[in-house]
Amino acid sequence: MTASTALYALFLKDHVAEARIGAHDFERNGPQRLVINVSLAIRGAAPSDDLAEAVDYDFLRQSVAQILSDGHIELQETVCAHLLEICKRRSSIAAVRISTEKPDVYPDTVGVGCRMLWLADDVSPAIVQLLFAV
Repeated sequence: MTASTALYALFLKDHVAEARIGAHDFERNGPQRLVINVSLAIRGAAPSDDLAEAVDYDFLRQSVAQILSDGHIELQETVCAHLLEICKRRSSIAAVRISTEKPDVYPDTVGVGCRMLWLADDVSPAIVQLLFAV
């Protein structure tokens, strides 16, 4: 990526979905909360105030719903990997950071989770780190 290439970030923060997920026997009894966070680095300058020119957040929520509707999932890694692959298919996306967290697994733990990161070959990790910093 050249120095003049612009990136901006979009994110889906703390999206809570009911999921049939987990490898433990006690997790197979019914759905549990799954908290999903996605940060996207979008190529180019932010669009004008026209949704037709923008990356719409709805595809993230719809993709999560589709992944979770396919039946019981053993691992959070599977959810992250599927969502990462969906995001990578969009040419406007230069980098993706995804995390999932199960907040209700253990009573003595705030949550257990997984995080994955993908960068296009032409993207500087340092720039993405600045963009995704919270």
